[in-house]
Amino acid sequence: MSFTSFHFHEKIAAAIKDCGYAAPTPIQQQAMPPVLDGHDLLGLAQTGTGKTAAFVLPILQRLMEGPRKKVRALIVAPTRELAEQTHEYIGKMAGKTGLASAVVYGGVGKQGQIHQIRNGAEIIVACPGRLLDHLDAGAFNLSKLEILVLDEADHMFDKGFLPAIRRILKYVPKQRQTLIFSATMPDEIRHLAENILQSPVTVQINHDLPAPTISHVLFQVEQQGKTALLKQIMEQTEMVSALIFTRTKHKAKTLALQLEKFGCSVTSLQGNLSQQKRQQALDGFKSGKFKVMVATDIAARGIDVSRISHVVNYDMPDTAETYTHRTGRTGRACRTGEAFTFAGREDMKMINIIERNLGKKMARPTSSGIETESFTANTEMREERPRSSQVRRKSNHTPAAAAGNQNRRRAVPFDFDVRSLSQGSGRKDRLTNAG
Repeated sequence: MSFTSFHFHEKIAAAIKDCGYAAPTPIQQQAMPPVLDGHDLLGLAQTGTGKTAAFVLPILQRLMEGPRKKVRALIVAPTRELAEQTHEYIGKMAGKTGLASAVVYGGVGKQGQIHQIRNGAEIIVACPGRLLDHLDAGAFNLSKLEILVLDEADHMFDKGFLPAIRRILKYVPKQRQTLIFSATMPDEIRHLAENILQSPVTVQINHDLPAPTISHVLFQVEQQGKTALLKQIMEQTEMVSALIFTRTKHKAKTLALQLEKFGCSVTSLQGNLSQQKRQQALDGFKSGKFKVMVATDIAARGIDVSRISHVVNYDMPDTAETYTHRTGRTGRACRTGEAFTFAGREDMKMINIIERNLGKKMARPTSSGIETESFTANTEMREERPRSSQVRRKSNHTPAAAAGNQNRRRAVPFDFDVRSLSQGSGRKDRLTNAG
């Protein structure tokens, strides 16, 4: 099947050809026909499957006919990064059509956004909070809206945006086409879909299964040994670009600082950053200025970098679906990728669930090359000594630790050369700047 099967307008078809797209992805094959026919749609697909094109291209096709200089399509995104990426993609696809889009999110001035829209944008790509600010203030209206898209709806729920979405719905016409795309389907999103979609077509593309191009490796390591293990992996593994997930904003920032001292080209993406610093971090990671990004799940939504060779679950995800969403950042566009997961004893129940989802066991390398403290209730990361052939942790000199000092250290059972795991792009560049 090729894109010619959809009979796109010649100016849209030219942009598709210019971008080098040959054949549509499964989500595009299944979603675009009903969207082009005007049906409401619920699309379930993991990150990196091409869902943005699945709604942008049909929107452009529809807008080629009818009035111009009126807001006729609204795409709501959970993060500024995703909104910007969608806006940029529309720019590439609509370059020859004369159609225009405007992007709306917080952290930047309002007047420029209002000017873009009043100047004749047919498409708005927006984050919920700033969009509501504009609508409540009467800066523009959506009375001519024909298509509403809720992208990454599960993340809307994660960020507490569902009340805002329900308020936005009061500003849009009841007679419209509505599309919902989500990587996962929590009950709240299912209920939202039932309430706002009219006789929808449902398209599901293995939304709960990781891509087959990803290798999955499990490192059984307790909290105090994670950073030392991560450094050893970085020394031994040939990585093009790595995305590391932590559970909290504080840990993302702290781990990035530790890796920077270690010599890594690293940045972090977490909720406490200003919009300018978030954009600098994201742009630097996309361009290759930073080879490592440490991020939380919420901050990482919207990251669309096709060349990510490795995903590291420094902290375990809360659900198997989150694991799929994280690891879907690698192994894109027919490239191979690797997912490394650090798990302690308390994480093994979730590992079993993930492995059932994968339909196989993760690889479990072993080595005696790292020693670490056994797991304790204190999970704060501490500074390690400078790296050496055997990375060791400093002792915790608390009274409780002293009482059990004779059992304090035990070798993490990893008897392997991490380099044997790396199958990424074949490039020889390392994540560290040294050497």
